[in-house]
Amino acid sequence: MMTSKVADPAAGENDRPANNLLRTLRPSDYSLLEPHFQHWESPSHELLYNPGDNVDVIYFPCGRSLVSFLVTNEDGHDVETILVGREGAVGGIVSHGNLPAYAKIVVQFGGPFIRLRVRDLEAAKSRSLTLRHLFARYADCLLAQVFQSTACNAIHTIEQRTAKWIIAAMDRTGDHVVPLTHEQLAFMLGVGRSYTSRVIQTFKNEGILETRRGALLVHDLDALRARSCLCNESVKSHFESVLLGVYPADGD
Repeated sequence: MMTSKVADPAAGENDRPANNLLRTLRPSDYSLLEPHFQHWESPSHELLYNPGDNVDVIYFPCGRSLVSFLVTNEDGHDVETILVGREGAVGGIVSHGNLPAYAKIVVQFGGPFIRLRVRDLEAAKSRSLTLRHLFARYADCLLAQVFQSTACNAIHTIEQRTAKWIIAAMDRTGDHVVPLTHEQLAFMLGVGRSYTSRVIQTFKNEGILETRRGALLVHDLDALRARSCLCNESVKSHFESVLLGVYPADGD
């Protein structure tokens, strides 16, 4: 499979919003979209879409912003399926708009976003084959995350999933401080608070992390990786095969 690659930063891409997917675009493709960008600052826990809502706006998380896809089960509890940060976008990536959202989409960590109307993306894609191909490749990466998350939730322990989630958040934010409480983490994993509290306490006892008011501070990333499953690495490997350079690298 051919691999798309992030454009050379020396060509001015670092002047673009801090979203790797947007920085991947060729200058000619970027110029088709940029006039339609809306810069927006979102608070944490902002609801972007409910199931059934018409998807008419695409959101590109920038910098440390992070979005969660949540699926509501039959007892009314929400369970997270995937995280999306500066490596991607949510909403109407390959559709032509006028389609309902399936999952609840919520801003997990607030921060800057670029908003783009679906109709403006579709107009740009009609003028650029490379733009159509890039967003199709990203949609493939997004689907790979969903598949991996399904398998992870079925076969891995709460400890492995907890470590995986923290690492996934760190990968996307580039920060060792994860602004998350035990209760919020349990909500994301779809388990009781007592389970995640026991796991976090174990990690604290081993010097892997410490808890602060409303946040987790990771001290030993290598030890945390050793306690995690390999789902993050599988997703990252697929990104590197399909959209080289879009998934945040260590130290970004």
